[in-house]
Amino acid sequence: MEQQLDHAAVCAAADRIAGALRPAAVVPASEGVWYALEYLQHTGSFKARGAHNFLAAHRDAGSLPDAGVTIASGGNAGLACAWAARAQSVPATVFLPVNAPRVKVERLRGYGADVRLVGERYADALAACREFAAVGGALSSHAYDHPLIAAGAGTLLEEIRAALPGLDTVVVAVGGGGLFAGVATAAREHGVRVVAAEPEHCRALNAALEAGRPVDVTVDSVAADSLGATRVSADALAAAQHKDVHSVLVPDTAITAARRALWQEHRIVVEAGAATALAALRTAPEPLGERVAVVLCGANTDPADLAAPAS
Repeated sequence: MEQQLDHAAVCAAADRIAGALRPAAVVPASEGVWYALEYLQHTGSFKARGAHNFLAAHRDAGSLPDAGVTIASGGNAGLACAWAARAQSVPATVFLPVNAPRVKVERLRGYGADVRLVGERYADALAACREFAAVGGALSSHAYDHPLIAAGAGTLLEEIRAALPGLDTVVVAVGGGGLFAGVATAAREHGVRVVAAEPEHCRALNAALEAGRPVDVTVDSVAADSLGATRVSADALAAAQHKDVHSVLVPDTAITAARRALWQEHRIVVEAGAATALAALRTAPEPLGERVAVVLCGANTDPADLAAPAS
């Protein structure tokens, strides 16, 4: 099933997910700034968009096997895959290392997934997932590096534009690049500037831009649990090489401060990865635009530290 990431793919994804996903809420935050509350999405993150689009596209094409879908992920991608599979009555098999947090395992099972615990490391679970797909014929999904996954994520930009006429800039956090690639692809069609925000020590996209190709990076950030990809996707790099895309790095201190500010000022609880986008806005040396949307992309986090006094 050959796919490419372009605006037509985003539009097709929007048709597929219509009625199944929660439309993005866009609310005013301060003068010239709006928040896109994507953390309110099913499973608590934007990942539900890509997962639903991925399965629906394969179903439409007749390429969805009886064995269902499989993925190795205990994070937002795994949750989204399990949710989308349940919503479309598709078997889902999710592989995790044996030391995966019980709360993640139980949540995945709550979505109806068959959870397989294999090995001590994520790499062990990934290898088992690939073998399962090869032997049993299940459709192998990916957390971010697939055109259908990215196109599904890109539908968010279309919804933001519909809610916020005159949008000129969108700020989005980048991990492996699925959300960014989809959003940037849609934004380019409409002349919207994209600010790609990454932690200073979790900078797969920024490093790829420097090298001119995807390269492996070390990962060491408070936001690594959701933005900790060691290599960005080729689609994300291609999208980032457009003149209206700007790569920005922010320190962990700014990410932590932005996450706490969202709680203190708006009672919004998000992951550090989601707060990275706001951190880019808060640390920018000059205004990023006249009508700026900041994507708050995920809320699967423990809020306990937000209730404690700032250290």
